[in-house]
Amino acid sequence: MNEPGLEKAMDTLQYLSRDSDARRLYEARQKYLHDEASMVEGAKSAGIAEGVNKGKREVARKLLAMGMDYAAVAKATGLSESEIKSLNP
Repeated sequence: MNEPGLEKAMDTLQYLSRDSDARRLYEARQKYLHDEASMVEGAKSAGIAEGVNKGKREVARKLLAMGMDYAAVAKATGLSESEIKSLNP
């Protein structure tokens, strides 16, 4: 076992297998870290989706200002006609 990372993992495993409180705390911390990573990833996804929708609405406004009809703008942006009608060009 010449790998430092592997040795550290084995030491941690041996320590945790002897002490149930340490194991419980370790597992709670791991759960927290996983939950936090999931929340961050969810927030990023939500932010990206909102940014995409904001971009689509901006393009729709510009297309309407150029005189395109609602159906064509809906087809170009992927927004519904009712969403497009609610925009103020």
